Amino acid sequence: MLIASDDLIAGILNRNGLVTGHGNRWTRERVTAHRSHHKIPVFRPAPDGNEPWLNLNKAARLLGVAPKTLRLAAEASEIESLHPLPDGPWIFSRSELGKPRAQQIVHRARQNPKYPAGSHPDQQNLFPSTT
Repeated sequence: MLIASDDLIAGILNRNGLVTGHGNRWTRERVTAHRSHHKIPVFRPAPDGNEPWLNLNKAARLLGVAPKTLRLAAEASEIESLHPLPDGPWIFSRSELGKPRAQQIVHRARQNPKYPAGSHPDQQNLFPSTT
């Protein structure tokens, strides 16, 4: 499971050209200090595994569509999502993914055989398991 570590957060902030209040690039230490100063807790996964917020890949997997399908729907405002930074992750609310608008996207994707919603069930893995 990928946890939003302070290293990852610093990388996203730097890729988006954001700097600290003193004009410095972000580092893990600076993100940690910022969190500590503003009393922002460290991310802890939900005990039941049902995170309330999902990134693009996890949300697409939950719906059973390709990430591109979901991203295009989000860009067209067909589903509520957050994309706070141009070079940052797309964020989806789990509750939003259960609503009729999300199911309409899934239905539409499955109706178009020219542009499948995900991998074909018979598609072989490029890297077969060695175990």
